[in-house]
Amino acid sequence: MRRPIFLALPASLAPLLALASMSPSGSRQIHSQGIPVFEQAISSFFARNCAACHNTKAKAGGLDLRSIKRPDSVTRFRDTWESILRKIRTGEMPPPGSPKPSPTDVKAIAQRIESEFERTDRLISSNPGRVTARRLNRAEYNNTIRDLLGVNSRPADDFPQDDSGYGFDNIGDVLSLSSSQMERYAAAAEKIARTAIFGPESLQPTLIRLEVSGRKLVPSMTIPASYDTSGLTLPNSLHASHRFPADGEYLFRFKFDGVRPLGSDALHLALWIDGKRVHAADFDPTGSAAFNPDRQDFSSRTVDCRLRVGAGDHWIAAVIARMYDGLPAAYGGPNPSQRQIPEPEFKLPPGFPKERIEQFRKRFEARRKEKSPVNDVRVSALEVGGPYSQATGPFVETLRKVFTCGHLHGGHAAGCAQKIVTEFGARAFRRPLAQQEIDRFSSLVHTAQSQGDSFEEGICLALQGMLISPHFLFRIERDPPAGKDAAIHLIGQHELASRLSYFLWSSMPDDALRECADRQELRKPGVLAAQIRRMLKDSRSSALAENFGGQWLQVRALESAQRDRSRFPDFDEYLRLSMRRETEMFFENVIREDRPILEFLTGKYTFLNERLARFYGIPGVEGPAFRQVSLSGTPRAGILTQASVLTVTSYPNRTSPVLRGKWILENILNAPPPAPPPGVPNLDVTAVGTEASLRQQLEQHRKNPTCASCHARMDPLGFGLENFDAIGAWRANDGKIAIDSSGSLPDGRSFTGPDGLTVILKADRVAFAQCLTAKLLTYAMGRGLERYDSSTVKSITRNLAANGYRFSNLVQEIASSRPFQMRRGDRLN
Repeated sequence: MRRPIFLALPASLAPLLALASMSPSGSRQIHSQGIPVFEQAISSFFARNCAACHNTKAKAGGLDLRSIKRPDSVTRFRDTWESILRKIRTGEMPPPGSPKPSPTDVKAIAQRIESEFERTDRLISSNPGRVTARRLNRAEYNNTIRDLLGVNSRPADDFPQDDSGYGFDNIGDVLSLSSSQMERYAAAAEKIARTAIFGPESLQPTLIRLEVSGRKLVPSMTIPASYDTSGLTLPNSLHASHRFPADGEYLFRFKFDGVRPLGSDALHLALWIDGKRVHAADFDPTGSAAFNPDRQDFSSRTVDCRLRVGAGDHWIAAVIARMYDGLPAAYGGPNPSQRQIPEPEFKLPPGFPKERIEQFRKRFEARRKEKSPVNDVRVSALEVGGPYSQATGPFVETLRKVFTCGHLHGGHAAGCAQKIVTEFGARAFRRPLAQQEIDRFSSLVHTAQSQGDSFEEGICLALQGMLISPHFLFRIERDPPAGKDAAIHLIGQHELASRLSYFLWSSMPDDALRECADRQELRKPGVLAAQIRRMLKDSRSSALAENFGGQWLQVRALESAQRDRSRFPDFDEYLRLSMRRETEMFFENVIREDRPILEFLTGKYTFLNERLARFYGIPGVEGPAFRQVSLSGTPRAGILTQASVLTVTSYPNRTSPVLRGKWILENILNAPPPAPPPGVPNLDVTAVGTEASLRQQLEQHRKNPTCASCHARMDPLGFGLENFDAIGAWRANDGKIAIDSSGSLPDGRSFTGPDGLTVILKADRVAFAQCLTAKLLTYAMGRGLERYDSSTVKSITRNLAANGYRFSNLVQEIASSRPFQMRRGDRLN
């Protein structure tokens, strides 16, 4: 008998809802006292270079230097001081047209301010911060269920989208929990538990229609000299990502539109799933009773096949392979480099009416001479129906993860319930269960049995209770008991294991990590380092590339990116999927091969399939499989020139040096520009590419003094990428206007093109290392960084430089840092 899920709750929902609304304690304000920040040297520098504009009367940019002239200035006005330091270092201030201080003076003042930062940071660096109890986000929930039960059903995909904070969706402060979401968790827990014990529910077959999406089919009158014979990269193909709800058999129905070129062979159809060809068939419509010899119209024709497919998300491609095989030589055209194919014999289907043969022969010859398009037919839609013959019963791997007593199919001993609860609960809660918890969940099993239900129904109820518990849904870190030092303390070994696993895998600790925590050995330097190396080599570390990398580089936005089809006909679903996979594989390579993080900027290699290689103009790459490809001799290097990044930093109809420059400042140099002030007019782009270049339009825009200071550093960086269009293809012109990809920064450095930009960014390696460190630490901790974290970021950056900037060293430094290893108690105000 199935019972309502709420009977399985170990306590009321109140504690869970309270956890959802918890926020971290405010950080302690520690002020430096009696510090002569405005000593003579700094006062003199500001008097010569800054005070004429930044005074009580003028207040240029809203800054009055006199207002921050206090002994505790660096602590009280740290954001202002950091902005001052950044603008002095980058040459943004004094503004263009004003006398510039000498490089020696700039260096001396910058070092003096920086040393004051470090001194005040040391006074507050003992604070490791406090992380709000974090609800598992959707990716973490899915991965945890996968590793807990051995199934990849992705139940959280049906949950509401997670909110983001500080650039990431795993931040405790923004992962709220509503009553409606709680109902989703309850329903998911019941379904997951019953699927684990009794197998997936039987589904009624449905029929889903996947429509063609992407490039417009432009009729061609000639056969190309070379083409993708698999058909995957041709505009005649259909690509889609589709979720199959269960393991089973599915119907695939090809639908077509267009007209087959007269005299060509039968169509060679192929179905690909996840990069493998799983079905091929020839289709000759002339054998159909409805065949029309005048047009050979495909619009009413379909081809079906049935295949078994596993549950989950899969990439599907329905294509016409060897598209141009069998076409007559008349289509070859005058270019001798184009393919010449022998003229086919005149053939008619069996049983064709004799009285119409001569009529058809004349039409055949007429159409052949007209040279009708050679590619005017495509797969217009693919219908997917199912599941049929659905797999039934529980999965053996799942049963083994649940029935750890060893009895998978009945015959359970008296102590089985408590053993199952103890071991499953320790994995689900990411820590050993207290005896009170074991008794509570075990009692659900006994209660079910006493009311006539089976042992399996009782275990199912216990699993539901654990999956709806706050200790599963939230990553809870406990303060020491009252009376002990609860101010600043080391987190527990199991809490440390959870921090590490959700950092690197977005999932629960595995057996090896949990055993280290059980033995209280995880904090030992040698053990921690060994576990980090093992985890980075594990395939689950792909979650770091997908979840951290996807949000740091903002390529998640590629999923919803739209492009003007008339301007960018190449932007189809296959290209979109290939763009994102390139970036993920590049990131995964840096992780698993332990490459220096500077390769994110300078790496002269990438990972391409044939579709993306053709788009980049790189020869010699065939087939749908991605492989490492050298970029030597091309203008591409690192992540900045990957099509995914270039696409998400553009508008639907054009590039944007402003968006790209802003992206570099935020995600590479850790120097985000302020939000534009209200009332700033939009850029007039109506004449771009015809009467004026985008650079000329932006120069007009920068004449507005309000805009000039931010754009002076932002725009030149973006112009370094202007040779790449709004989907990342290389170009020399924008319309009729030749592209000028040079840039001059406020500090006097100049460069040209993406290669020159790479040199500039590599020279700023310290800024990049600090940026990546700050973002990865934010992601690892699940909270925004505070002032007291700055010394940690700088310390990690220094150690990175001393160790060759290796990625594993960055992870090791973060995992060994005070914020990661420790926690501020709630009694520290």
